[in-house]
Amino acid sequence: MSEALTIGALAKEANVHVETVRYYQRRGLLREPTRPLNGIRRYGVADVSRLRFIKRAQQSGFTLDEVRALLRLTGRPACGASRTLAARKLAAIEQKMRTLARLRRELRVWVAACDANDGELCPVLEKLAH
Repeated sequence: MSEALTIGALAKEANVHVETVRYYQRRGLLREPTRPLNGIRRYGVADVSRLRFIKRAQQSGFTLDEVRALLRLTGRPACGASRTLAARKLAAIEQKMRTLARLRRELRVWVAACDANDGELCPVLEKLAH
């Protein structure tokens, strides 16, 4: 498979929708091949790899702007920059997990208050009102 894939075949190989391919092209993350005389653009193995890279990076929590930065990096010298991006992402995720754990504890208390409630006012609504 050199430059033999249509946009539909490219999308299928990377397990994404055609509109995802087009969106990444509009965002400048994926090249848009020139349209030859027969009118059908063709993609190759490198495009499949790049598209898979983009999706894996997104699934790992990176934004498209961060993915763009990662795509610019190459080779061993890039390890420091990619590590910095990954460490920042890890710190953000850990902060979000702490926030979610706090919210979970708070909501458990609210649910228990509702379960034990025999008054006329709702404990959850009262907490939210204050």
